[in-house]
Amino acid sequence: MSEVSIRQWWATPLVGLAGGFAASAIGWPLPFMVGSLLAIILVRCLTPWQLAEIPGGRKCGQWIVGIGIGLHFTPHVAEQVASHFGLIFFGALITSLSSVVGVWLLRRTGEDRATAFFSSMPGGSGEMVNLGARNGANLGRVAAGQSLRVLVVVLCVPAAFKYLLGDGVPISHTGTVNWGWLALLLPVGALVAWIWQRLKQPNPWLFGPLLVAAVASVGWNLHLGMPDGASQIGQWLIGSGLGCHFNRAFFRRAPSFLARTLAATALTMLIAALAALALSAATRLDLRSLTLGMMPGGIAEMSLTAETLQLSVPLVTALQMMRLLFVLFLAEPLFRHWDSQPSRPSAEP
Repeated sequence: MSEVSIRQWWATPLVGLAGGFAASAIGWPLPFMVGSLLAIILVRCLTPWQLAEIPGGRKCGQWIVGIGIGLHFTPHVAEQVASHFGLIFFGALITSLSSVVGVWLLRRTGEDRATAFFSSMPGGSGEMVNLGARNGANLGRVAAGQSLRVLVVVLCVPAAFKYLLGDGVPISHTGTVNWGWLALLLPVGALVAWIWQRLKQPNPWLFGPLLVAAVASVGWNLHLGMPDGASQIGQWLIGSGLGCHFNRAFFRRAPSFLARTLAATALTMLIAALAALALSAATRLDLRSLTLGMMPGGIAEMSLTAETLQLSVPLVTALQMMRLLFVLFLAEPLFRHWDSQPSRPSAEP
């Protein structure tokens, strides 16, 4: 790695760490993700210092978090999640369909169909940019819309849960640390992630380790956990990586587009919260876990929030993964069907 590139990123982990400790000191939920994210955004926006992303840092954070999430799955938990498959399917479908609000708002701004559609889909940023590229979208705006959605959810949802809903009754996950198993799961998880990445599959450094840990945990009924501090390291690396996507130019770019994306994200979150309330009333499942699972954020970020607030990590993860699968498999066929229809100015989606 060149000296120039090292000069660009060497301070990124330090700034992120300082932000994490500051957020922890004031009692902010998910402190090492939110704190590192905000600290790096502030430095990049308020100073000429354009901190660069740590090479491989976000992947490493996802790898650690993926193993931790997977270890929450046990045979009993897996049975519970499977027994609520219909609810998970329906909840994820509602979240996916609610993105039509964003498409409608962006079309009102004059965005083309492809840009409005793929900017609004609650899928992974990289996957939506790739789909947008195949369908003629403005890739800069697709990436901006996806990044802003994740930023808003990460900043708002953990705080809202802690200060509005309270801590509630913890759904605990007690697990001992077994270094022998971790010495096996961590490298195998990294290998599966690398293979998944080579196969160009979505979110490989989260899904690969998560799958390995979940299969081992369910198959051998492990009841294990990650060592103290592992979750905070994962938060810090992911938050530091996210923060490097934002600078002054980002927030000055097409303010109308960003404002409508912000409004669409808020409306989607409101729809998800109302749907979770209805599903919780009908099923008596934990409202907080359902709501978090239906939020249009990233899987790693929402699962970390569930872990921090002692909610049902498997339920949240299952809802988030089902939503991502919906978007990945249905977004492009639905867009092509819509795009094949003649444009009607008075009745865009």
